[in-house]
Amino acid sequence: MNIIVCIKQVPDTADIRIDPKTNTLIREGVASIVNPYDMYAIEEAIRIREKVGGKVTVLTMGPPQAESALREAISLGSDEAILVTDKAFAGSDTLATSYTLARAINKIGSFDLIICGKQAMDGDTAQVGPGVSVQLNIPQVTFVKKVEKIDQSCARVERMTEEGFEIVETPLPCLLTVVKEINEPRLASLKGKMRAKKAEIITWSSKDIQADSERIGLTGSPTQVIKIFSPPPRKGSQILEGSTEEVVAKLTGALKDIIAGCK
Repeated sequence: MNIIVCIKQVPDTADIRIDPKTNTLIREGVASIVNPYDMYAIEEAIRIREKVGGKVTVLTMGPPQAESALREAISLGSDEAILVTDKAFAGSDTLATSYTLARAINKIGSFDLIICGKQAMDGDTAQVGPGVSVQLNIPQVTFVKKVEKIDQSCARVERMTEEGFEIVETPLPCLLTVVKEINEPRLASLKGKMRAKKAEIITWSSKDIQADSERIGLTGSPTQVIKIFSPPPRKGSQILEGSTEEVVAKLTGALKDIIAGCK
C-alpha cells in the first residue's frame, strides 16, 4: 500500500514573528517543530504499513529549512521524503497550499491513502487536508480517531463528532485527517536517527510539479491577512468581595443595572 503523509513544519509557539510588511509568518531562522497533529499522522501511516505492507512517503511544502522536519519523519520510520520548496510559494493560503500539495502528489503518481493531521497549530483552519482531497477528487474522512479496518480496496474508520463518533467506510484511494486520540507517536530509535542523517531528501520546485503560477503563493491566494494586531486590554472590570450571599446580591444588582441601561 502506498501511503502519503502531508506534514508541515511550524514555528515553535514560543518563537513566532510576523513580517510587518506582508503580515505573514517569518519562518527563516525561527525555531521550528513538526506540527504536533502531523506526528500522529506519521505514526498511523507507519502502523498501517506494518500491518499490510507498502511504503510511506512524507511530503511537505515549505522553505529549505523544512528539510529537518522530513528527516525527523524518516527517523521515525518513513521510507521516503519530498520537499516542495520555491520562493513562488511564499504567502500561500490554504487554497494555494492545497493546490501545491495536490500537484506534488500527482507527480508522485499512484497512491492508496493520504493521511494528514487534522490541522496545523499555526493556522488552525483544518482546511488543507480536505482541500487536497478536493483537488485530487478523492473521498475524505476528517477527525479520524481510529482505523478499524483497511485493505487495498476500502477503509473503515471511526471519526469524532460533536455528539460522539461515526463509523465511516470509504473506498480507496482516500484522504484521512487524524486527531491525537488515534495513537501514541513513537520515539525515534538510534538506528532511525542515523538513517535520517544519510537519507536523500527529494526536492521539487514549482516547475518540477508543473504548478500554475496564478494558483500559488500570494497570487493564487484569495484570502490574505490585511492587518495583524493585539486586541486592546479590557477596561472597567470590578472585583466583588464579601460572603457568597453578598457577592450574589451585588452581581444581581449589577446585572439588573446593565439590563435596565440596554432598554
